[in-house]
Amino acid sequence: MNKIVYYLITICLIFCLNSCVNDSYQSEVGVFIKELKAGTYNNKNDKGVIVVPQFDATDIPELLKYADDLSLIPTFPTLYNSNGGKLRLGECVLWTIETIRLGFPASMGSHLVYANAPNYEAMFFLSDQELLVAAARYKSWWENRNYPRTIWTIDPCFDEPLCGSGFRWW
Repeated sequence: MNKIVYYLITICLIFCLNSCVNDSYQSEVGVFIKELKAGTYNNKNDKGVIVVPQFDATDIPELLKYADDLSLIPTFPTLYNSNGGKLRLGECVLWTIETIRLGFPASMGSHLVYANAPNYEAMFFLSDQELLVAAARYKSWWENRNYPRTIWTIDPCFDEPLCGSGFRWW
């Protein structure tokens, strides 16, 4: 009888410890998002400037999970990130994805604006609904990357998520 109780307790402990270990693990993207939401993100480069982590294409699927998140965040590490506009998590995530796609910062600010906007005032930033459209375009772009471009590809927007949308990065 004692052996059965011992085995049951051992099994329960293994399950408890295993669930604790799995719950405590967060990817680099998860930590980045959590810190952005909390306003505690503070990753500095060697010059003391707060920068976005060096994500790569393998991080894009996880980043895309947050592209529809319209929650406001207090700050985001781009050169011009406030100028009267609200900082939405999803928009900042899309900026991060665009930066990965291009291989250099997508823009000096983390806002999408109308392509033909006469200036960069907050009134030209995208609405929440338009941001969701942009997020859908990035998701579609990522899914279609599974199909390589060939000499028969006639899509001029093959690798341009915002092509034809009327939106661009500011």
